[in-house]
Amino acid sequence: MTSLLCRLLLPQDRRFWLGFVIAGAVLLGLVPLLNLLPGEGSALHLPNYMVPLLGKYLCYALLALALDLVWGYAGVLSLGHGAFFALGGYAMGMYLMREIGTRGVYGNPLLPDFMVFLAWKELPWYWTGFEHFPIAALMVVLVPAALALVFGWLAFRSRITGVYLSIITQAMTYALMLAFFRNEMGFGGNNGLTDFKDLLGFDLRAPATKMGLYAATVIALGLALLICRFVVASKLGRVMMAMRDAESRVRFLGYSVTATKLFAFTLSAALAGVAGALYVPQVGIINPSEFSPANSIEIAIWVAVGGRGTLVGAILGALAVNAAKTWLTDALPDAWLFFLGALFIAVTLVLPDGLMGLAARLRRRRTPQPAPEEKHA
Repeated sequence: MTSLLCRLLLPQDRRFWLGFVIAGAVLLGLVPLLNLLPGEGSALHLPNYMVPLLGKYLCYALLALALDLVWGYAGVLSLGHGAFFALGGYAMGMYLMREIGTRGVYGNPLLPDFMVFLAWKELPWYWTGFEHFPIAALMVVLVPAALALVFGWLAFRSRITGVYLSIITQAMTYALMLAFFRNEMGFGGNNGLTDFKDLLGFDLRAPATKMGLYAATVIALGLALLICRFVVASKLGRVMMAMRDAESRVRFLGYSVTATKLFAFTLSAALAGVAGALYVPQVGIINPSEFSPANSIEIAIWVAVGGRGTLVGAILGALAVNAAKTWLTDALPDAWLFFLGALFIAVTLVLPDGLMGLAARLRRRRTPQPAPEEKHA
């Protein structure tokens, strides 16, 4: 443990800690101040609607970080992480629906409005306990992690790798999307879960609640980054990277490839579930479209744009792509999908290491190279 902490505090890592502190100060200090202090007519004022939008971006950043852990370091390209994100979101949505109580359209204290509309007589057994926040919070992590554990154990012990693994992870999320579209599943069908009122007694429409959710997202992202960095700096992280580069050699040396992949995949799924849970109260809805296979592909694009295997790059990629998406869907709504496809092609051909790789190359060019030693006769 001591040696690991020493490695995390090496001089070359000071740039990371400096950036971490500055980013935390900006996100937790400057953003609330710009929202509260300047008047609404000021150019420096951050409108209330921007707070949940920034929170949504940070939820996506946490999701990208989760994928980077398993893809960038363990070499497992999952195209089903949208499923773990959605499951965490549904777990939080179920708690928020139970919080509505008699304030729903039909005033039923036990059944959500959509169940009353569909003539359900009683609450399904798997909704039991979701009126308690601690149970819902546990399910946010446990459900995605359990699915990843079972799915990963079946896949990794069968030595399914590469494109075949990517295909079956996408098949998993597509199957879940079809299942959640069905009204019989008890999750709201096509409309999903919405019309939330409050969280832990706080009105979700209140600016203070929105700021609190934003701050919770910032903290969750920071903690997740530190956890992932701790993992990749450990001996397990070195095994993960070796497995990514030469799996058969790692297996020959006696390490359990299945257990290593399973740990990374399960931890990644749990982080994705947390991202989904923070996302739902800030956007106000969760429906089966979050399971869409296209969403999982887009997550991989975020990681690729930022720089696979860098952690920070995944966060930057998610923020950059989603900020561009927000602007383009307003300015050029018909061109967004073409831009996304062109971006993925450009990154693959021109910037295979993403924005972080580009920054590293520019930094090396600015650094003066030592003069070659003179040859002596």
